[in-house]
Amino acid sequence: MKIVVRRITAWLQVRILLGPLISPFSDMPPITTNTLFYGDNLDILREYLDAESVDLIYLDPPFNSNRSYSVLFREESGEESQAQITAFEDTWHWNATAEQTYKDLVTLGDERVSSVMGALRQSIGTNQMMAYLVMMAARLVELHRVLKPTGSLYLHCDPTASHYLKIVLDTIFEPTNFLSEIIWKRTSAHSSANRPGPVHDVILLYTKSGKYTWNAIYQPYTDDYLKVTYNNVDPDRRRWKSSDLTGAGIRHGETGKIWRNLDVTAKGRHWAFLPSDLEKLDAQGKIHWPTKASGMPRLKQYLEEMPGVPLQDIWTDIDPIGAQAAERLGYPTQKPVALLERITSYPTLTDKRRP
Repeated sequence: MKIVVRRITAWLQVRILLGPLISPFSDMPPITTNTLFYGDNLDILREYLDAESVDLIYLDPPFNSNRSYSVLFREESGEESQAQITAFEDTWHWNATAEQTYKDLVTLGDERVSSVMGALRQSIGTNQMMAYLVMMAARLVELHRVLKPTGSLYLHCDPTASHYLKIVLDTIFEPTNFLSEIIWKRTSAHSSANRPGPVHDVILLYTKSGKYTWNAIYQPYTDDYLKVTYNNVDPDRRRWKSSDLTGAGIRHGETGKIWRNLDVTAKGRHWAFLPSDLEKLDAQGKIHWPTKASGMPRLKQYLEEMPGVPLQDIWTDIDPIGAQAAERLGYPTQKPVALLERITSYPTLTDKRRP
């Protein structure tokens, strides 16, 4: 089962992407594919989601009280629901609700969470940012509870609050479970008064534990890279690059033995493959033998067999939603479907452990 939490603010959208989730509450039917909850997300997390039942969480909590979110709370008639808008905007104000949530975190929560929230309040004060962090901390505690040990969480934010959110996430998920800070270029270059133009968002990636699911994503090589690196062509027009068949340091096992009268140990190195595997590679035509007698054989890596360039932590290939895009709904923090598809494609059914 994969769940994507798309909006963690005063309201929550949860989509169940794979398989049913049986509710612990007898009066509620099983949660099925594409179930949409509408209400306070903290209550929903506590009442309807079991511990360690979620594979993946993506959340996109905006921090900007000056924005208008009325499109999110429009009635069927098209009229805005002012009560809902007001409750939503109250998320960014220090009020009685924020104070009570803070007290619950400090008095009833984990000792580490209590200490960090107390330190943040002393440092930041009781303002909109602190109200936002208190709201987020309460929900991140619950999201950590429902996430499977093999699960991962992607928190989408902007530089306004990302540094504070990372402190909160380190406290709840532990620093060792921080996996990456992904930079997404969300808009084209533009002028900004007296500072560099803000064109990126931050996506903080955390796992529940050292055992997590992962599926590497690859991108095509650039034409310039292909020209420089895959500059060898076989008679059958297959392009390839040459790679070293040895590794640094000597070995006293099979990979340190002489192969084809070549003593790599004398060069302070070892074979990257067992001699038996080197024979197989040579039989397959995947070893390039130099014309010079003093030259060393090298591995032939064919372009068609290479997956591409592993996706890095700076994403510039996913454009923002254009004004005329078919997927555009009109709310100010809407993210491209392509961005969500990339994030949800990372988990697989195969567990992998961090080295």
